This record gives sequence, structure tokens and C-alpha cells, in this order.
Amino acid sequence: MRRIGTILGVAALSMLTIPTNAQAAAVACGGGVSTGRVAVNGCISAQRGKEGRIYTREITAHVKARNTGPRAANLSYEAFFRVVDGGHWVKLGSGRTYVPAGGTVEPTEVGSSTRVCAPGVKVEIRVHARADGAAWSGWSTAGTAQCQT
Repeated sequence: MRRIGTILGVAALSMLTIPTNAQAAAVACGGGVSTGRVAVNGCISAQRGKEGRIYTREITAHVKARNTGPRAANLSYEAFFRVVDGGHWVKLGSGRTYVPAGGTVEPTEVGSSTRVCAPGVKVEIRVHARADGAAWSGWSTAGTAQCQT
């Protein structure tokens, strides 16, 4: 009985943490850049939310990689975020991934930032990457109008 009560309690608490008004947006990717034989795209998504009476967007940066070479590669990447009008670049996160020979790593979340929603506010992310033994790539950017309907 205790075990069933604990399981039901945990299930009820987890249901409370799911925002009922959140709507996930699609992941949109920017132009490609390369490092060695690995092509990289920076991608962005925005999910609607609400904190009390304030509407928000959770802006998430992703990285997508495609290895065109005959050998697997370890890839390091970093993502930055800014508000287009007057904002400065803020690091969202970094990480590493393994890209198999001839393989693709689908959009992988790097980091996110929650922003207050205001009409006409545009945000963008930029991502760069470095395969082991190669130089850092150029920047791949992607943007969104924060409060699009």
C-alpha cells in the first residue's frame, strides 16, 4: 500500500510540473559552417510559457552535425544568445559529441534562456564547433521573433 501511495504521489507531483500552456515550436536551423570534415548548423527553438501574468519564451540553442569523412570525429561546440536590438552575446552552454563516419547528429540541445515576451523582440543564437585536430568553425546563426503567433 505504501509503495502504491508513493508511486501515485510522485506521478501526481510530476503532473503538476508540466506547464499546461506551453506550446513547443519547431527547431529552425541556420546556415552551415565546417570544421575539418564535419559540417555544423546552429539551430533555435522557442517554447511559450507563462509566469503568473507574464508571458515568456524559453529560447533553446541546438547544434546539428554531419560528418562527411571516412573517420569518426569528436566534436566540441559552444552556443551564445542575444537580443538582436542592443543585446550582448551571452554563453548558453557548451559540450562534446561523437559524430560517426558518414553519420549525422540530429539537433542536440546546448542550452536555453527564458525571456519575457514582448512584441517585436527578436533573438538569435550562434554556434561554433571544433573537431579534434581542426580549427574552430565560423559562426552559424539562427534567429526568431520572440513572440510570433
